[in-house]
Amino acid sequence: MNEARSALIVDDEHDIRELLVLTLGRMGLRTDTAPNLHAARQMLGTVSYDLCLTDMRLPDGSGLELVSEISTRFPTTPVAVITAYGNVEAAVEALKAGAFDFVSKPVDINVLRGLVRQALELNTRRIAEPEEAGRLLGASPAMVSLRQTITKVARSQAPVHISGESGTGKELVARTIHAQGSRAGGPFVPVNCGAIPSELMESEFFGHKKGSFTGATSDKAGLFQAADGGTLFLDEVAELPLPMQVKLLRAIQEKSVRPVGSQSEVRVDVRILSATHKDLAQLVAEGRFRHDLYYRINVIGLHVPSLRERTGDLPLLSEAILERLSRAMKRQAPTLAPDAVAALEAYPFPGNVRELENILERALALADGDTIHAADLQLPAAMAHAPAPGAPVPAPGAPVAPIAPPPVNAAPGPDPRQASPFDTSSSALPSYIEEIERAAIQQALQENRYNKTKTAAALGITFRALRYKLKKLGID
Repeated sequence: MNEARSALIVDDEHDIRELLVLTLGRMGLRTDTAPNLHAARQMLGTVSYDLCLTDMRLPDGSGLELVSEISTRFPTTPVAVITAYGNVEAAVEALKAGAFDFVSKPVDINVLRGLVRQALELNTRRIAEPEEAGRLLGASPAMVSLRQTITKVARSQAPVHISGESGTGKELVARTIHAQGSRAGGPFVPVNCGAIPSELMESEFFGHKKGSFTGATSDKAGLFQAADGGTLFLDEVAELPLPMQVKLLRAIQEKSVRPVGSQSEVRVDVRILSATHKDLAQLVAEGRFRHDLYYRINVIGLHVPSLRERTGDLPLLSEAILERLSRAMKRQAPTLAPDAVAALEAYPFPGNVRELENILERALALADGDTIHAADLQLPAAMAHAPAPGAPVPAPGAPVAPIAPPPVNAAPGPDPRQASPFDTSSSALPSYIEEIERAAIQQALQENRYNKTKTAAALGITFRALRYKLKKLGID
């Protein structure tokens, strides 16, 4: 550590101040101490500190007041709060007020050292613009606000819950938070909570010892251990069964895990980020998600806007995606013709950015020359009149309302090469049926988080039949 670094320690207990001075001094930091808020404010007015450690309860006020003041007046100075053991509510309040992190009494020296290193890392490492942040494009107010919030939360250790529709880029946001924070040098471990069988969850999250159950032929580290020193991203956290929610809550609060079959706990240092496309507050109200876990992981809430909320971002976003895809294919990036831009802006994008990427990748393969036209996009015409995401859709196999034939003296129709799938001529009928199938399958995939087994069951067909239809219809 750089010996020029300094820290302010604010605590009314003499023994705690001595312990912190000794610990930080051995780490190469110069320390000043203050027994109360008044003294701390005087010191902050004359000295610039690289770190502040403050007790929650002080003789003349709350440590939260100091957290708020430093966050406003000295935004580059991380503040960590010392709380009473087990006082989770106080820790959450501190994080919401802008604290970098918290440590519980009695102070664990190893935990404290790790916290100090990470806090100082924020101001020593020049953060390069990560690739992920470069993909969070858009000049819309929603995206500008999102990027600003990410920059703020990246400086904290507070748990962040990321909400938004499927395909909006929630994992991309989580990776950007990790890449811009003090844990960027550590691992980023994403886990899809809905993809782990319930009977294996405890082993997957916390690890197991050899012989702890049938098939445990050797010791195995869990996801928490794999993310030690970094970030654990719990995607689709709403899918966790209630018994696992209890164990996860304890692991987050105690910062330790007990591998299956072990008699001792293992300390872990991870930052928790989580995401879901579901309404967690509603699930809590319905008793399907624990209120205490929701309270713990939702210290900071971050909403990722859908494409429909990002008015005007489509051209820029499409251009960047085409550039990236073309670079991977070692070819010149094509341009979008005005009719293609108009078609994209008129499309509702139930699958959001993920669907946009799939559409453009397909168009890139099909387009002739260096220009992509509307016909190259192959947008499902059935979706032009589709309900908004979340609205009920006709069940697969439900009768379709008859379509009136065109008048006898109707004017000449559009170019047959671009015939609408709703054209009732015999040549267009197979295309019409395929588009109905495509819309139903895409809707089912989104509702089942692209789990093909669940999607097949929801559609009432076999898994093999679903695979055949996905291939036939060209659904990625």
